[in-house]
Amino acid sequence: MPSLKSIRKRIVSTKSMQKITRAMKMVAAARLRRAQQRITELRPFALKTAEVLRNVALHTGGGADLHPLLARRDEEQILLIVLSSDRGLAGAFNSNLNRAAERLWREETANGKRVAFMTIGRKARDYFRRRGADIIKEIPAVTEKVQLGDVDVIAAEVVDLYTGSESAEPTAALAEGEAPVERRTGLVATGEATQFDAVYLVYNEFKSAITQHVDVQRLLPIDPTVDDGDASPEPRASHMPAGAVGLDFVYEPNRKALLDRLLPLYVQITLFRAMLESVASEHGARMTAMEAATGNAKDVIASLSLQYNRARQAAITKELMEIIGGAEALK
Repeated sequence: MPSLKSIRKRIVSTKSMQKITRAMKMVAAARLRRAQQRITELRPFALKTAEVLRNVALHTGGGADLHPLLARRDEEQILLIVLSSDRGLAGAFNSNLNRAAERLWREETANGKRVAFMTIGRKARDYFRRRGADIIKEIPAVTEKVQLGDVDVIAAEVVDLYTGSESAEPTAALAEGEAPVERRTGLVATGEATQFDAVYLVYNEFKSAITQHVDVQRLLPIDPTVDDGDASPEPRASHMPAGAVGLDFVYEPNRKALLDRLLPLYVQITLFRAMLESVASEHGARMTAMEAATGNAKDVIASLSLQYNRARQAAITKELMEIIGGAEALK
């Protein structure tokens, strides 16, 4: 049986850990409220942008007039953008995300397709590095302070990777003090522009403080005919809200100029919304994990206290027996 001193030390250390987990839960809850508010504020803008996009894109002619971001090609080269966090202690937040992305990667590779990764967050970067994945871009994890302007460079580079254009500038780090992001070529020969046939976004969609759902969303090409009400067997369909698509308008200067501005903006807003969803999901997962850890610490303290009291009672009983035995020996 452990000594009273060792049990007492374990009780003290568990109580200290319980204070830490309780404080982390409170911090995560406060940050979660702010993250939820940002999602609520962004949602009307994102939905209205998607509705305008549907109205314009559905009246666009096909063939040579089709915008490059609407054109669909055979998916031979695929880019996966995985949004994770830099820190742990958030339950299954990162592990579920990474496993879903890896499962998609293995399936597409088994079908003869070539898959590359753009990782946002250290947990995804480390996970896929260990598995030898082709990571063409590594970006620090986003924080609750991320703004729409911070996503502009990332969105522009994603568009360049899909259209085959050369990026003018490297992606900027989203956190102060971070080292420059790394880049390496893996799918095409050096000197050629990288061009992907499809871009998928893998992130944790925020449902509630205790529920986060891993969502795999096709970011490019944009499909304006797909909305949330479509019963599509494809799990990776674009999430485009339904809008009134029966009307057409007169465009100035023309429809193509509007699409040239609207489609990249949609990519930027979709990335930004996914980042906010990921941040809120992380805080919710961390709050839930720390609440469970605090409860477990309470149970451990109760168990150790019972063990301590039993050991102390046994020690007292032993001393009394020794005293009684000594007294009897003196008679």
